[in-house]
Amino acid sequence: MNDQNKQPEKEPSIRIIAMPADTNPSGDIFGGWLMSMMDMAGANIAYQRACGRVATVAVDKIEFHRPVAIGDVVSCYAEIIRTGKTSLATKVEVWVRRRVETDQFKVTEGEFTYVAISDNGTSRVLPKI
Repeated sequence: MNDQNKQPEKEPSIRIIAMPADTNPSGDIFGGWLMSMMDMAGANIAYQRACGRVATVAVDKIEFHRPVAIGDVVSCYAEIIRTGKTSLATKVEVWVRRRVETDQFKVTEGEFTYVAISDNGTSRVLPKI
């Protein structure tokens, strides 16, 4: 998607403000909360591509580059990087904007794999596009 300094040019899959309830004992935003936001962003585009329900089957890679602070505007940008018969993988980048700044910077990136599932919870073939 982008290098560390080039801001994304597309709309984020999700955007949220980091709140005090989301902190770890050190006062930074908890990595698990950030992973949850990333999973939702990836699932959002996976759902669209699968034309329906998906389930997360793997977090293939995640790298935390910089901490996220309370009040940061957290934007998760996701793109599909691979598709298979029933599954697809997304790359998710997390960029933040501090409340008093105008530029964003990348704080985290990772890859998430989803499988398309039917109403009864079994895997299904991805529709052709």
